[in-house]
Amino acid sequence: MEELSAKKNDMEVPSIAVDSMPKTRDYQQEMLDASLKENIIIAQDTGSGKTLIAILRMRYEIERGSQKVSWFLAPTVALCNQQHSVIKDNMQVPVGLIHGALEPKQWTDITLWKRVLENNRVIVSTPQVLLDALSHGYVHMGLDIGLLVFDEAHHADRNHPMSCIMRDFYFSIPPRLPAASGPSVSTKDERPMILGLTASPMFGGNATVAFRKLESNLDCVIRSPRANRDELLTHVHRPIFRHVRYDTPQYLDHSYTSKNLSAVEAVIATMNIEEDPFVIELRQKLAKTARGTEYTRMDQKLSKAIQSKKTYSHGGMNDLVNAGKAICYDIGPWAADWYIRSVVSRALDKQTPWDELIGSLQPKEKTYLMKHLSQIELASLSYDPTDIEAGITDKVRVLLETLEYEKDWSESSNEPYSGLIFITRRDGVLALSEVLRNHPRSAHFRLGCLLGSSQSSYRNTFLDITRTLLKDQPQADILEGFRSGDRNLIVATSVAEEGLDIQACGNVIRWDIPDNMASWAQSRGRARRKRSSFVLMFESTGIDNARVAEFENLEAQMTALYQADRASRPAVSSDEEVPDPDEPVFKVKSTGAVLTPLLAVSHLNHFCAVIPNSINLPIYDIDPPDMPEGWHSFDPVKRVVPPPYPGPFGCTVTLPRRLPAELRTFSVDRMYPTKQSAYRHVAYKAYLALYHANLLSDHLLPLTSVIEPDLEEEVKNLLKDVEKRSSMASVTSQMNPWQDEMTNTAWTVTRMIIPGFSPIRMLTRVDLPSFAAGEAPVLYHPSKGRIDVELQAQGVARHSASELKAAHESTRRLFWCLYGIRMQWDKFDFSYLFEPAEEDPERDLWDARRRWLRDFQGEESSGDDLFANAATFGQAFSHPADITWIRDGFPHGKVYRFLGWRHDPLSEEESQDFMARYSKMPETEITYPLLHVEELPQRRNFLQPLLSISDAPLRRSFLPPQSSRVVLLSHVQCDHAILIPSIIRHISIAATAVSLRGSLLTGTPLYHIPFSNLITAITAPVAQGHVNYQRLETLGDAVLKFVVSMHLIATYPFWHEGYLTRRKDHAVSNSRLAKEAIRLSLYKWIVRDRFAPRKFKPQYFTMGETEITEDVVAGDSSQGTPKAPEDLSTKMLADVAEALIGAAFLHGGYNLSIECTRLFDLGIGVKAGWQPLEVYIEKALSCVETAEVPTPMTDIERMLGYTFTHKLLLVEAITHASYQFDLRTVSYERMEFLGDSVLDMVITDHLYHYPGKQFTPGQMHIRKSAVVNMHFLTYICFKCSLEKDASLPRPTRNGIVMDEETQQISLYQCLLHSSPLVIDQQRATLARYRKMKDEIEEALLHGRTFPWAALTRLQAPKFFSDMIESIIGAVYIDSRGNMDVVRQVLRKLGIIQQLERNLKDNVDVLHPLTRVHIWAARQQKELTSAFEEERGHVTCTITVEGREPVQATAEKRGRASQEEARFAAAEKAIQLWDIRANDGIKDA
Repeated sequence: MEELSAKKNDMEVPSIAVDSMPKTRDYQQEMLDASLKENIIIAQDTGSGKTLIAILRMRYEIERGSQKVSWFLAPTVALCNQQHSVIKDNMQVPVGLIHGALEPKQWTDITLWKRVLENNRVIVSTPQVLLDALSHGYVHMGLDIGLLVFDEAHHADRNHPMSCIMRDFYFSIPPRLPAASGPSVSTKDERPMILGLTASPMFGGNATVAFRKLESNLDCVIRSPRANRDELLTHVHRPIFRHVRYDTPQYLDHSYTSKNLSAVEAVIATMNIEEDPFVIELRQKLAKTARGTEYTRMDQKLSKAIQSKKTYSHGGMNDLVNAGKAICYDIGPWAADWYIRSVVSRALDKQTPWDELIGSLQPKEKTYLMKHLSQIELASLSYDPTDIEAGITDKVRVLLETLEYEKDWSESSNEPYSGLIFITRRDGVLALSEVLRNHPRSAHFRLGCLLGSSQSSYRNTFLDITRTLLKDQPQADILEGFRSGDRNLIVATSVAEEGLDIQACGNVIRWDIPDNMASWAQSRGRARRKRSSFVLMFESTGIDNARVAEFENLEAQMTALYQADRASRPAVSSDEEVPDPDEPVFKVKSTGAVLTPLLAVSHLNHFCAVIPNSINLPIYDIDPPDMPEGWHSFDPVKRVVPPPYPGPFGCTVTLPRRLPAELRTFSVDRMYPTKQSAYRHVAYKAYLALYHANLLSDHLLPLTSVIEPDLEEEVKNLLKDVEKRSSMASVTSQMNPWQDEMTNTAWTVTRMIIPGFSPIRMLTRVDLPSFAAGEAPVLYHPSKGRIDVELQAQGVARHSASELKAAHESTRRLFWCLYGIRMQWDKFDFSYLFEPAEEDPERDLWDARRRWLRDFQGEESSGDDLFANAATFGQAFSHPADITWIRDGFPHGKVYRFLGWRHDPLSEEESQDFMARYSKMPETEITYPLLHVEELPQRRNFLQPLLSISDAPLRRSFLPPQSSRVVLLSHVQCDHAILIPSIIRHISIAATAVSLRGSLLTGTPLYHIPFSNLITAITAPVAQGHVNYQRLETLGDAVLKFVVSMHLIATYPFWHEGYLTRRKDHAVSNSRLAKEAIRLSLYKWIVRDRFAPRKFKPQYFTMGETEITEDVVAGDSSQGTPKAPEDLSTKMLADVAEALIGAAFLHGGYNLSIECTRLFDLGIGVKAGWQPLEVYIEKALSCVETAEVPTPMTDIERMLGYTFTHKLLLVEAITHASYQFDLRTVSYERMEFLGDSVLDMVITDHLYHYPGKQFTPGQMHIRKSAVVNMHFLTYICFKCSLEKDASLPRPTRNGIVMDEETQQISLYQCLLHSSPLVIDQQRATLARYRKMKDEIEEALLHGRTFPWAALTRLQAPKFFSDMIESIIGAVYIDSRGNMDVVRQVLRKLGIIQQLERNLKDNVDVLHPLTRVHIWAARQQKELTSAFEEERGHVTCTITVEGREPVQATAEKRGRASQEEARFAAAEKAIQLWDIRANDGIKDA
């Protein structure tokens, strides 16, 4: 292939231009032409350019206009990467690469696969990737693929993915005409063309049969160049074949050993399998296990462990000895000593990352193994050349001689030496490499090792530790170094045999004779130089000669078959293996996804693997069992291993407990010839049942993987990741009730009665809402207190034109006196008009004064007749005392209340104050009379409630009349001018709420939600009104999560907690709520404009110079003014939706809140629908059996103070996923899912209605967090207990008497499980609980600060708190949704009491980490936390800009350790960064 990117020329291919194609040789052109006519497998030696032919064939598919992809399959990831690079460099279109490392199983969006197929004309992948894509219906063989290329095609045998692709998906579709038959491009469903590439079409056996089988599997004929074979042979450079002989190893000489090998054997001789902790623990568990499935499974496991001695410890030691023996006999005692010393030393080295190597090994097993490893008396290793030479076998000496000869032979032709040594065993590679590195005769070789990464037979065993022996030699670097010449000798396993492009190699040495024909051809093909050699090492006894002769004979047979005229479509003979016609196949018509027994095993593993928090894979129990029951208990002398059972076999598969009982266990009868067949058929049966139970998508994938963009399709959208919401949504601005709701041109009249003030009439051209009791404006006056305004609708105005004009002028005067700076005097087409409702006794007087001002100003008047110079006015009207307001300056100076005229001279102090006030105006003189004035109250927003009525005096002063203005309004008009903006604001918001009710809520029970709650729900905090939605949103959030959880629990009885949680998160996400709010145009009714009375500007009918036009607002049929788009936070949209749900809950409970949730839909869909809570509860109860339960259930009921009607609900609530016995219930996760939302609902409701408090959302959150966090609930799980009578009889002189004694049983002890890990975690947590109990209890009962530190140090696993929440969920269902019963149980548990104590005594419950985060946010600094794990400890580092980072460390015990470390770091940060308890933290 080295010529692929070097030479380019023209060649003839039917009907295509190929100017840019690489140059081809005649034999390559011959194979290309053949591939255009029929399906063929090209059989050519390695290095003959098979990949080039495939590239040309794929280019032909592209350039003839095919709309289907060419799919290139290579058996390994390394080959995929290599071939992708070559193909991409020689292709004029995008080339895609897909392999398992890219996790294509997660590519579960059909649109994603469509994009891959559309964007890439060529795709390179491993066969398993394509098989999975075909089986799930994401790729259709006949519609999507035009050409299928199989690299290393000899793998297409039996159940290899290559063979499965053809058998399950190719032969079932119609054949097509060969590509060369015409230029037409087909897009119909038909078989793709097939092209296979191989250096050896067979592994061994009869060549004719092997050829026929491979041809049948791939629907091809095997071809090799015939017309141009001579040319092929001139380019292949087949290496010179040589062989060397070595003396036979001393296999039968038991004295031939190494010191370290003998030391290991001596230790093994002292080991007793019965003392292995794994066996001991199995015996203990078996003794406690009731007879049943789990007992049988454990019994078999124990017998097999004793019979095979393949526990981790015994198996590891035996593996070490076996590896040492093999190395000793094959390479020599020195190598065996080195290997054993290296492995044992590495295992005993504390720096070795044991956690990465020993997997789930229990501490006792590790201790047991380490104890025996430490007993091995390791001999020191000499690197003296004499000692190394004395410690190697004759085989190594012959290898050294061969290397020296091959090096001289290469260099004699002026070529640098480069060689590959192939060894079968991984440990042999390590040991031989060490010998070659240190032997003086190999000093001139630059050595490297290639081991591969996934083929180790030691994976998950003790010898897996050998992976660390090469950690400083990255395999990619070794390979690159060999290509570049930095290394000239590589010792490798079969990883380098197949396909890897190592073109520089001139010498290949096989340390072991190849296992099969393919290995022979592949390893020989690595010798790629024009002058190269292939060396086999034979035993001197000649036992390997026959194997070599067999390979040479097969190669001759293959060559003869290449040359023969062969049928283009081979027929299958009667003696070949034919697929079972009864093999079941299930196909989903809508997607084309296919299920077969072979595919079912991996599919079922994947299904179980994606169940959240589940560590269980399917458990297969073969029928009959392999060992007699109780074999492990037989007398060791009489233990006889039974002969293998020949079949037939049956099988039972058990799935994780999170699935319901009817979907947990499946069996097939004894009818299958092999165990593997029984496994596959029972997996097929189970997976098909999961599909029919709607736990799989139509692509036959778990629903947790379904990620679809369409929000309206329930199943496709089921567990779509919660959308990352766009932070802003473009919507129209909020409605203007004075214009949007304008229905006619007639004016209507509303009379306003304002106690303590004169009534006034309001004229509008919109229908104002009818204000019921409690809905009209309430004003809070600084001196008069609460004022309940009454609004009386008086129908259509009967005003004449002159009366309307007077009303316009009156309205202008009212607004101009205070807000004229933001008005135009000549513009008075107001949206509302105001006029006196009763005769103002001062009206005529002030009309006359305004006429005087107009006459006085004459033609210089600007039209403003409201502000008269005070000095002129006083002289004209004899300094009258009925003035109300004075302005300091003109035209819009500060307004004061007039007190009187000051004719008497000022006192000295008053004079000084006056002059200081006008110090910047030195020409100002004190002339009498002066104006005596008082500041107006600061308060202008009269909608905000007063904390108290103030009688504090306002500041008084004196103003010079010459520079002051009298406001020419009566006292009544001034009162109205200052109150009207607040009244207008209330009416605006009320009209908005009425519009919402009339548009969205009409015809639903929601219509009757109280007006005040609606107003609260739609008022955003940014509006700075006297109410806002924040508290309602917090309540609504809890209600929404609860009703959605209840809906899911009832509607989907088969769903496990993972499905339920993801579906709930999707339904209640801010993104979902915001989208639904936009759909309903809810943004129109959100009050978010800030009310600032001092900046008040009246509403007009016209905007600038433009008349108001009617337009239709998007999504709304009402008429109104055009609105400019504005950016609105999607969180605000979601918050208002939740606030409306909260308002519905306050008025009508859960069922009305469900009605409100129905309004927003939330993707639940019509099919599932929303139902009343009672219906959900009955649905949930209908799935619960009535059954007797063990006595311990009664003890739990006494702890809870509640007796269950449906006992199995309680059983479910305390059943861990590991429990293997009672199969009547699932594990507790579903109940925990519900209980979490029930607990959240109860606590939030309690805080919302707590008497005497109006907690903010932040305050509610931190107070709720204190009693619902996993640490506190764990404490409750331990604290909740029962005293049980444990009296025992004892003998005395007077006879037998009872020793009175009680025993305390805690709730956590009632957990049903079958896990030793849970037992260990319970014990460890109990020890920490006993240590911290008194400190926690004292703080909870009497402390001023919540004991976060002590609770966190419990380091409890999550299942403790899960147990509490699951019990709460079970109580709720069993009590038929009675929240009072739930509250009683919470009180019995002590949760409610602790909440009330925290509230009553104002306990500081803010978590230190939250305190630090809030402090950082107030400082506008980013805070980060990071974890590091080292030597069994977890360290948390908290960093914030401008401060020294702080660290804290905790002992590693899982995720709980991270929490402890983070908590400790936060506490340290509070101290070091001087964060005070109230440092800017209002919500605390």
